[in-house]
Amino acid sequence: MKSLKFKYIIAAICVLVLFTTSSCDTEDFLDNENKSNLTDQTQWASEGNADIYLNDVYSEIIKKWNNAENLDYYTDDYNISHYYTASNWRQGICIAPSSSTTGVWGGTHGPTDGYSWSNFFTKLRKCNTFIQKVDENRENFSDEWYNKRMDEVKFMRAYFYSEFFMHVGGLPIIEIPLDRNTMSEDEMLFPRATFKETFEFIDNELNTIVNNGNLPVKYSSGDPEAGHATIGAALAIKGWIELFVASPLFNTADPYLPDPDNFVHMGSYDAGLWTKAAATNKKFIDEMGGGAPYALFSDAKNLFRAANEYNSEIIWDRQMLDVTGMGSNYERRGGPTYVLGQYMCWGNYNPTQEVVDQYCMANGKVITDPESGYDPQNPYVGREQRFYNDIVFDGAEYKLDWMPATDVIYTRIDETYANPDKTNQIDLAGKTDVGDSGYYQRKRLNPDAAPANDASGQNEIYYRYAEVLLNFAEAQNEATGPNADVYAALNELRARVDLPALPEGLSKDEMREVIRRERRVELCFEGKRYFDNKRWKIAEQTMGNQRHNMVIRNSVPSNNSGVWVYSIEEEVKWTAKFEMKQYMNPIPTDVIDQNPNIKQNPGY
Repeated sequence: MKSLKFKYIIAAICVLVLFTTSSCDTEDFLDNENKSNLTDQTQWASEGNADIYLNDVYSEIIKKWNNAENLDYYTDDYNISHYYTASNWRQGICIAPSSSTTGVWGGTHGPTDGYSWSNFFTKLRKCNTFIQKVDENRENFSDEWYNKRMDEVKFMRAYFYSEFFMHVGGLPIIEIPLDRNTMSEDEMLFPRATFKETFEFIDNELNTIVNNGNLPVKYSSGDPEAGHATIGAALAIKGWIELFVASPLFNTADPYLPDPDNFVHMGSYDAGLWTKAAATNKKFIDEMGGGAPYALFSDAKNLFRAANEYNSEIIWDRQMLDVTGMGSNYERRGGPTYVLGQYMCWGNYNPTQEVVDQYCMANGKVITDPESGYDPQNPYVGREQRFYNDIVFDGAEYKLDWMPATDVIYTRIDETYANPDKTNQIDLAGKTDVGDSGYYQRKRLNPDAAPANDASGQNEIYYRYAEVLLNFAEAQNEATGPNADVYAALNELRARVDLPALPEGLSKDEMREVIRRERRVELCFEGKRYFDNKRWKIAEQTMGNQRHNMVIRNSVPSNNSGVWVYSIEEEVKWTAKFEMKQYMNPIPTDVIDQNPNIKQNPGY
C-alpha cells in the first residue's frame, strides 16, 4: 500500500477525534503527545501538529467524481433524462437560489461542481488561518518546512479561487481570517473584486509559487507527500486560467450582458493575454515536459487505471482509497446499465451523437470528409483508437477486469425481446436508468472495480499533460497563427493514438477548428467541455439546440429478419434552451442580504 494511503487511513482515524482530516507520518504517529486535544496553542507548537491542520486544508478538495451530477451533464457531450439540476439548466431554467447550495436533485441554480458560496469561504478561511497562525508561530518551524508549507497553502487558496472564479467571476479577495469579535462590520463586508482583479490575484499567487521553487516539480507513486501541491500543478493551473480569461467570452469590451462593474469580463480586449497564456504553457512544456518529469503516458487506454496513479502525465489529482467514506463512486453512476444480464449502475454517462461524431477515422480524416471511408450505416468500423477506448456503442464487446466474461452491449430497439427494460436498449422516454443516447461511456471507469459505493480507489485526475499541450496550441494559434510549435504539440497527442500528423499549411481558422475538435475528443468526460463551451462563447449554439441520439431499428421489426437501420434523431425528453445569463452562475440572495457590498451577476 502506498505510504500516502497509510497516511490517509491514519487521517480517517484522526477525523473521528478531531473532526478534521489529519495526517500522521511515522514519527508523529509514534509520538506520545495526545493529538486528540490540540488547542490553538499546541496546534502550532510543532511542524507535526501544524501538518494535522494542513491536511484538513487538503481535505477541502472537492471529490468531483463522487458528485451525483458532474459538469459534463451541462454540456453537449451527454444526453441525460434524469431529475437533476442539469435537466432544468439545459431547458434554460436558472435563477438565484435563496441560499448557498450544491443541490443536484431538481435544483434551478445551475452547475456548481461541488462549490458553493458557503463552502468556498470555509476553504478560504482554513487557508488564511493556516497562513496567519504559522506566521504568528514562526519560531516553531524550520525554514525549509515554513517555506514549503506556506507555498502549499497559498497554492490551495489560489486553486480554490480558480475553481469558484470560473463559475461566478469576480470574488472578494480575502487574505486574512475574518473575526467578528475583533473586526467591525465594515472590515468584514468585503465587496466583489472585478473579474480582472480576481484573475490577477490568482495568477500572481501561482506565479510567485512557481518562482519561489520551494515545492517539488512532481510527486511519484509511493512518495510520502504524493497528493500535495507541486510546482507542476501551480504552473499548469496558471497556464489554464490565463487561457480561460484570454478567451472570447471574457477578453472583450463587449460582455455577453451589461456588466458595468466588470464582474464577468475583463473590461477591454487584450491580445497580449493570448501571448501570456502561450508563454506559460510553453514554459511548462520546455522546462517540465518531455519526461522531465512530465510526458504523455504511452498507454492512453489505461491512463485512468488505479495502478497507474502518478504516471508521467498526471499533474494534479485528488487521493482516493477503496475504503468506506474515502472511495470513488464514479462507476456506480455510469457505464452500461446492464452487464452480463445484471443491473450494475444508473446509466447516467450517455455520450451524444455530437461528441461521437468528433472522433476521426483511423486514417486521421474527419467523418464528413468524403475520402474518410466513413459509412453512416456501419458507423463504428475503422474509427480512431480513442473512440474504442472511450465509447460503448451498439454491438461493442465490453470486458473490464472485474468481469468474469465478455459481454456484448446492444442499444438497438429490438421488438422481439420480451422485456426491453431489462436490457441496454435505448430508452428514448427516459423512464428507466437505461441510457437515452444509444451510447455509454467507457473512459475513466476503473477496470478493476465493479460498480459500488466506495469500491474504487482510483484517484480523481484534474489536470494532466495532454491538457497543457492543448492549452499551448490554442493560445499560440490565437497569438501568432499555426507555427511549428503548434503542430508539434498536436501531433504529439495524435501520435500516441496512431493518428497521422496534421496536414501542413492550415490557416489560423482551420487550425482553431482542429484544436477544438482535438480538445473535445482528448479531454471528453473530464469536466472540461463545460468551460470550453463557456469561454469560447458558443453555448448559445451547443446548448440552445437539441442534441441527438443514435436510434437503431430493424427494417422488419417483428422478427429482425431485415437490416438494422442507423438513424440519428433529436432527443425527445427535453426541449433545449439557453439564456445568455447562464454563462455565469447566480449569487444566492441570502449572500447579498447578508453583505450589501456583494452585487448580483448579470441577468439574475
